[in-house]
Amino acid sequence: MMKKRFLTTILAITAAGTLLAGCGSKTAAPTAAPTEKATEKAADQTTEKAAEETTKQAEAAEDVTLKVFSNLPDRKNGQGLVEQMIIDEYMAQNPNVKITVEALDEEAYKTKFKAYAMDGMPDVVSIWGQPAFLDEVLNAGVLAELNTGDYADYKFVEGSLEGFKKDGKLYGLPRNTDVAVIYYNQKMFDDNGWKIPETYNELLTMASDIKAAGLIPMAMDGGDGWPMAIFMSDLVNKINGSTIETVANAVQNGDFTAPEFKEATELMRTAAEAGLFQDGYDSQDYGTAMNLFTNGQAAMFYMGSWESSMALNEDIPEEVRTNIRVFTMPVVEGGKGQKHDIAAWNGGGYAVSADSKVKEEAIKFLNYMYQPDKLSKYGWENGVGMSAQDQSQYMTGNETELQMQIVEIVNAATSLSGTPINDCGPSAFKACIESEIQSVTNGTSTVDGFLDVIGKACK
Repeated sequence: MMKKRFLTTILAITAAGTLLAGCGSKTAAPTAAPTEKATEKAADQTTEKAAEETTKQAEAAEDVTLKVFSNLPDRKNGQGLVEQMIIDEYMAQNPNVKITVEALDEEAYKTKFKAYAMDGMPDVVSIWGQPAFLDEVLNAGVLAELNTGDYADYKFVEGSLEGFKKDGKLYGLPRNTDVAVIYYNQKMFDDNGWKIPETYNELLTMASDIKAAGLIPMAMDGGDGWPMAIFMSDLVNKINGSTIETVANAVQNGDFTAPEFKEATELMRTAAEAGLFQDGYDSQDYGTAMNLFTNGQAAMFYMGSWESSMALNEDIPEEVRTNIRVFTMPVVEGGKGQKHDIAAWNGGGYAVSADSKVKEEAIKFLNYMYQPDKLSKYGWENGVGMSAQDQSQYMTGNETELQMQIVEIVNAATSLSGTPINDCGPSAFKACIESEIQSVTNGTSTVDGFLDVIGKACK
């Protein structure tokens, strides 16, 4: 901020000097000393110019209200805390700007986003750089184009901006590098002699042992649908060794009959039948699943790396919080995928409304958020997974073990799955797979029927 003020002062002095030079005589002849009247006139002109400049500055600092629509309702922990820290800082540095926040959990957010798309979007919004969400949003023209050149020095990870582009134009910025992981309670594992499973069959066998101990093996948010779809993507990746081309072809052709999709679906169903998930998982939401794990009722929790801030969340009992560790989906016997072929992608981010009445200020705020010493730095310091920007300079040696485990997982990765299955197709496909996946895992619909239905939803 001091550098900006210094630069502003230098520019003002330079501009003043230029104006004064422009007022000089066109001849080299000497001039007479100014009269008292002339001096007074010059002083009056200087005062008038100063007053005009003050008026311009006052007009430039006109009060502005920015509306931020966020999918991060917890403003005291994790990404919601980081977002709020940056908002508070921006308002402190820009006293004329007031930022109001409307924050909803993900499913409620996406529902209201659709309503806003029709009735008028808030100035800055959370988005996802994935076809199922972004394609229709961009086709509707509700997001403002951003200047790619503005972010040349923002240290975005190579390729991370691509999901937020259309026809080479940039419409949003990614916040995270997301990794699908299995959180586990290390003390619970150690006390019971449970080992991190190397294979999917070992995971299911361990589930029986955990249930025998009176605990839930794995807390699963099955009610929302998308975590189960990520679980399915994870399995396809372990079966096939990759998912990007396989899923793209299936979506394009509306055909999910390939063996890897059938096997992945059957393995999910087997997991549910084996009791890997809690009773009622297919109707329970994110918060319920997470609470089962953080309250010590479940030994594991399937979710993304964005929840790594649990290790710093003092609302979680210390005996749980300090023992949260992580591993990735075990290999599937006979599959092509190896241990370090992981499910990872660039997911959520932010954009500016195309119809914002304060678009210039909204973009200014967006760019402020993404300065490397803001979202990326604060996210790392608060244990919020991994950024879509280079965070290496912010490592202090005081990171939680959970943070460093996730860094090691990404560094050791031999391949990344890319966008999860549910986000690779049109919105109708996304809605279909997320609503039908509960039925196929709980046995109320067949595997073939499920694959047929989601295929038709792509057409």
